[in-house]
Amino acid sequence: MKTKLKKAAFVTTFSITFLILFLFWCIFSGKFDAFHLSLGVISCLLICWATSSDLLIVPPQISRLVRLWSGFVIYIPWLIWQIILANIHVLVLVLSPDMDKRINPKIIKFKSRIKDTVGLVTFANSITLTPGTITVALNMYGDMVIHAIDDESAAALPGDMEKKVAKLFGE
Repeated sequence: MKTKLKKAAFVTTFSITFLILFLFWCIFSGKFDAFHLSLGVISCLLICWATSSDLLIVPPQISRLVRLWSGFVIYIPWLIWQIILANIHVLVLVLSPDMDKRINPKIIKFKSRIKDTVGLVTFANSITLTPGTITVALNMYGDMVIHAIDDESAAALPGDMEKKVAKLFGE
């Protein structure tokens, strides 16, 4: 019984993944002739076959996946707002007459409290997406090295972003 259920879950996941990949293929290629569509089918099937061991989602993972996606629906608009605010901050910094005094680049090292590796990467990428800061190094233990353009950008780290990402990943 478990084998049939596992096989059905695999076929469903494989099919959904194939359809999503093929939809993106059609959207991004913009070509709808038989040659390009057949290339899309072959490419998507190869990708699904190559990643088939990663495609099976077992029931305990489904609830985590739903929680993560619903959390990202809240996190992404917040991150976009932080990116806008950081853009304005960098714009003011660069256009200020005393720019040379205000820009004070520094390297900040800290250990993140996030334990989940995907959470750590999400946090590191969020920092890099925010103007004025760049993640220079990250390891699987949460040790981070960040470059900040000024004191204000440095003071904000790890801050609210780390709390939001930790909450997103259930930490």
